Amino acid sequence: MSDDLTPKVTGVGGIFFKTENPEKLKDWYKENLGIATSEYGSSFEFRNANRPEEINYLQWSPFKKDTEYFEPSKKEFMINYRVQNIEALVKNLKANGVTVVDEIESFDYGKFVHIIDLEGNKIELWEPVDRVFTEMGGPITK
Repeated sequence: MSDDLTPKVTGVGGIFFKTENPEKLKDWYKENLGIATSEYGSSFEFRNANRPEEINYLQWSPFKKDTEYFEPSKKEFMINYRVQNIEALVKNLKANGVTVVDEIESFDYGKFVHIIDLEGNKIELWEPVDRVFTEMGGPITK
């Protein structure tokens, strides 16, 4: 088990993209590629390399074309990165002049904040509490 709490990205936490018809697209992926879908898309299960007993998740989510969730970015996608020590990471990002869009928000399943990268892409940073997803159950793509 690693005790490294360096504020950094530890993996990809989600892939979010805009589409004309999210429901139809989710159904297509379910029917043709066997992806287990829910109202939010699909959660892909994987194991933590440093703690193999720990189940982690990556979220795949199609959004309506007119979503405002990606703003201020005008891009068709948004990447979510899994991070550790989000408070220190945000402090470091601000010190480096990175645009931090909002304040850190906390939920049962983790903490979130959004930044803008050098090319105007909105990036979601997530310090997850994966056990909450495991406890919630629901469809999982394995």
